[in-house]
Amino acid sequence: MSDTSGATEAESGGTVGTVYLVGSGPGDPDLLTVKARHLLDEADVVLHDKLPGSEILDQIPEEKREDVGKRAGGEWTPQEYTNKRLVELAREGKRVVRLKGGDPFVFGRGGEEAEHLASEEVPFEVVPGITSAIGGPAVAGIPVTHRDHASSVSFVTGHEDPTKEESAVNWEALAATGGTIVVLMGVGKLPDYTKALRDAGMDPHTPVALVERATWPDMRVATGTLETVVDVCDAAGIEPPAITVVGDVAGTRERVLQFLRNGSESEFGTEAER
Repeated sequence: MSDTSGATEAESGGTVGTVYLVGSGPGDPDLLTVKARHLLDEADVVLHDKLPGSEILDQIPEEKREDVGKRAGGEWTPQEYTNKRLVELAREGKRVVRLKGGDPFVFGRGGEEAEHLASEEVPFEVVPGITSAIGGPAVAGIPVTHRDHASSVSFVTGHEDPTKEESAVNWEALAATGGTIVVLMGVGKLPDYTKALRDAGMDPHTPVALVERATWPDMRVATGTLETVVDVCDAAGIEPPAITVVGDVAGTRERVLQFLRNGSESEFGTEAER
């Protein structure tokens, strides 16, 4: 939707910049796409949250970074402010990168921002990134699909819009699929949805893995079962950002761990005991 200059002529005769909704991947700078790297180098302004990680954010000159994520005191920048700021900067003729962790359209609110930009007639481009829903399990030695274990995978948010009157996630239906379930942003609700899956008839011995800060230098992995993983999580002190993998594929990690360089205990900490 953009031209090569990153700007278009507004109806009033002014120059309108382009907004790039860019996925940064799970956090390792080497996993940025080539296009994302070029856009970060060429951007006039980068609006970011914390999920891209310090290794990526530190490579962006401080004078062109704007933090629209978590602020002091635990407050979050309202999405309405971010939407408004993207339009303001574009109408100043700037090349704007909205940098998000993972992929902008996988629980990244990129869809909301795209709709807002379109409603304001601001040109934009979507630059996909490696979603942590796939990349996180992968670096931990867990394939989300496997010919012997899972022919389907479901991505679920563990942090739904708090204004919803009831959850839109049908855990009973997910339990019946027999495939892999990947929960993003789900550490806080871990006791709730593991119980919901057990109550729905999923085998309590189903393997579960928690991957904290996937691809970051301090990445950690804790493994257990649907019955034990809450205690494992508490004992290991797993904290957000982390993803949860539920399904037989989570049990493959222990069979490859000895030769898995990017998920080894020596590089990323100790494996929590089952």
